[in-house]
Amino acid sequence: MRLFDNLFLNRVLHKSLWLLLLPLCAIWGAVQTFGNGPPDDTPEIGAGIWAEFPAQWNGATLRPLALSEVEHRFAQRFPGTIARLTDGRHVLVLRTVNRPTRMLHPAADCYKGLGYRISDERLEAMTGQARWRCFIAERGGQQLRVCERIEDAQGQTFTDTSAWYWAAVAGKSTGPWRAVTVARPL
Repeated sequence: MRLFDNLFLNRVLHKSLWLLLLPLCAIWGAVQTFGNGPPDDTPEIGAGIWAEFPAQWNGATLRPLALSEVEHRFAQRFPGTIARLTDGRHVLVLRTVNRPTRMLHPAADCYKGLGYRISDERLEAMTGQARWRCFIAERGGQQLRVCERIEDAQGQTFTDTSAWYWAAVAGKSTGPWRAVTVARPL
């Protein structure tokens, strides 16, 4: 009987300790996330729709495109800048941010949200460049080949937004960061 009482007491103390620690962890996490606020040089939400963009892509001259209605609504809440460009064959979407954000998410999520079916997702190495995450997006009989990656200020690249986010939060990648998404019809 005494052994049972000791086990019961240990279990009660153990659970009580957890009940005290969990709220403290939650408060600490909230302070870490929201306590400092954005740095002064970070654009406010919706601060800019156009980012400075390159004049050429793989030797072809680029020209700006207007954002779609959906892209424009997203850009108004996005904590960075968004530019949409074309070389006549490819459509490039360039998103820039100065701090880690969960709003910089995979292009596959955007396409799924627009009603595309995603298939054939894989990593690819393009000539003379780092790896890209590529997939086929299909809707209404139209197929697009979409590739993306995220680049940091030191030239380090990421093909996975979650890996980028945690590297940025941990200070292993420094900004500003640019997400490059390239789409072309098949």
